[in-house]
Amino acid sequence: MNTTVRNNVPTLTALLSIVSLALVFGAVLGVVPEHAIPRAPDSFLAAIPHLNAAISVAAIAIISAAWHAIQQGHLLRHRTGMMTGLVLFVAFLGLYLYRVSLEGPTEFPGPKAVKQFVYLPILAIHMVLAMVCIPLLYYVLLLALSHPVSELPNTNHPRVGRIAASLWLTSFALGVVVYGLLYVVY
Repeated sequence: MNTTVRNNVPTLTALLSIVSLALVFGAVLGVVPEHAIPRAPDSFLAAIPHLNAAISVAAIAIISAAWHAIQQGHLLRHRTGMMTGLVLFVAFLGLYLYRVSLEGPTEFPGPKAVKQFVYLPILAIHMVLAMVCIPLLYYVLLLALSHPVSELPNTNHPRVGRIAASLWLTSFALGVVVYGLLYVVY
């Protein structure tokens, strides 16, 4: 299996990215009928944005620590941190897609000028970075899982990983700003 993955990292990255992005767009565009999804209590649905903000802050801390760990040569700590960051990302995305599938995107409640010149640009950058991160994360993850640790420095893992982590951290941070604008400031 490792050889199959190792020999097909770009193809698997593309396939997983297409499926993931189709799920995201399907949820945001309301492709799945609301009645096809079991509905959690309203209190749980209302808690999802707050839970996702906490997940984002935790992910920022863990990914940053994992990045620092690899710079210090702590491979196991790096791998554990990045896998934890991935689990947090999947949890965030699952909760977000569940809520959006049932209730649609949250409308910005603040002034029109703030929405137009602050909120929407930040949201757009956050969303673009999140979408760009998906294939990058799959790529570095598949490389990491299909190669012995000793071979990873000779792959694109370190170079693409730095880019992926930078964009991932920025996307999470902007997500926290979006949360703040939607649920704290306004």
